[in-house]
Amino acid sequence: MKRLFLSLILGFMLTVGSAYAKDIIPTSPVLVNVHTVGLYQVGNEVTIYKFPDENSPVIYDVRWDENQFVPQSLTPEKFFSVFLSKKELALVNVVDVADGWVEIVYNNSTGETGWIKEDDPYKFMTWINFYNTYGKKYGLNLLKGAPALCKDLKSSPEDMAKTISTINVPKQIHLNVIRGNWALVSVMDMDKTPKTGYVRWRSDDGIRYFFPAVQSKN
Repeated sequence: MKRLFLSLILGFMLTVGSAYAKDIIPTSPVLVNVHTVGLYQVGNEVTIYKFPDENSPVIYDVRWDENQFVPQSLTPEKFFSVFLSKKELALVNVVDVADGWVEIVYNNSTGETGWIKEDDPYKFMTWINFYNTYGKKYGLNLLKGAPALCKDLKSSPEDMAKTISTINVPKQIHLNVIRGNWALVSVMDMDKTPKTGYVRWRSDDGIRYFFPAVQSKN
């Protein structure tokens, strides 16, 4: 009995300690924090302030390493928008960038925001830059729960444009170019029929329906 108890405790500690290390990639459209302008790459020590002022109240001191993520009440899933441990890629959603400060969404479940100091302006990427960088390299995934209209391949980047084909069961979605809220993609479906056309990658108010298919192993 004692050995079983110790095994359970050890298993729990290992689960808690390694929870942050799993890849975090959006799998369904995020409806809470749609009015974001891009992503910011953060390090493993982040101080979140209530206002863009070092004298303002501190909301959280976020820290993580190989063994833990603190505070436990926040959790990696709530904090990160994208986290790939093998690539050391840790990205959070950005609402605004101003005068050396970055307003981030620190809780993706509630949409709560706070401010962090900008330590490198090149760590900020607009959504367009992010998609052009990672979407063209890895391709795109259609997020679960995206409306059916996102599967329509249009002849031009307009809602009223002619539907020239439909995405069924895609094996690969290659991003060619982004034009506003539309993306020109080349799709290989399960039937191995190549298709090319425009899809809505996000709504007018910022809900993203497709997301770069980034992977740790690549």
